[in-house]
Amino acid sequence: MTKTMTRLALLAGLLLLTGCSATPTKQADPAYTKFQSSTKATRAANSSLEAAIADTDQEIHQTTADIATLKADLADSSSTASSKAGSKATTSAKASSKTKATAGGATSPAALAAKSYAGDQELTVDNNAPGFAASELSTAHGAWERYANLDADNRAVVADALLNTSLMPTTDRTALTWDPTGWHNRRTAHGWLYNRSHLIGFQLSGENNNPKNLITGTQSLNNPLMLAHEMDIATYLKGSSKRYVRYQVRPIYRGHELVARGVQMRAQSVGDNTIRFNVYIFNVEDGYTINYATGTSTTN
Repeated sequence: MTKTMTRLALLAGLLLLTGCSATPTKQADPAYTKFQSSTKATRAANSSLEAAIADTDQEIHQTTADIATLKADLADSSSTASSKAGSKATTSAKASSKTKATAGGATSPAALAAKSYAGDQELTVDNNAPGFAASELSTAHGAWERYANLDADNRAVVADALLNTSLMPTTDRTALTWDPTGWHNRRTAHGWLYNRSHLIGFQLSGENNNPKNLITGTQSLNNPLMLAHEMDIATYLKGSSKRYVRYQVRPIYRGHELVARGVQMRAQSVGDNTIRFNVYIFNVEDGYTINYATGTSTTN
């Protein structure tokens, strides 16, 4: 009897254990399985979102660095301009480390266009004589400025002025938005290959986003070479409201090329020879070869 009772107790315990092990677990519950899958999907989505945020943060960091570089470039340009305002001799010395060469021979626009850069970026033309006629130096009608219409290739052609402090701007310059012909810009080790170069500088005329006054010019053409002459003129004019300077800037193209091969600048102060020059500046940049027909470029 005792053995029978013991066996019955053991059997009951075994059945109880068997029943417990047979109870469905949470892992086997379809609802729980669905919950696990949803959780995994959510975690994967969060991971993708975090990666996207990290990429965006990296892009913002790079953009911030680029903006800082541009601000530094602008600061350098402003510093260069300020340092040139002291005297004509100082300005000319900073404009180029090389002795200016002479263009020689015929100096018509076609003759200048045929010239090739050979190491001297700025040449003197016609022994530096501007060549304005007496009638072109008249101040009878006060200061004025004229910009030729764009040509058939949509290029700026020539800008003329009788400069005076009355033409100088009284407001800050705004950002340029016009892309002149051949505008295929690129970053370089020192900033940008091209500038939207004014024929007559903003500080002299107040003209800014005027398509008739803008060309695709290399950084070295725009600053320091053109800027040096503009600073000479600005310094002279600011000396007296009665001073005038006859001024002409002409981009020099070969055929129908979209980018000028160079720029001819002529200036004569009225009543004296404080400002008197006639120069041709090649539109080149060390380390780069420019396709003047299109504005594209390659690194040397």
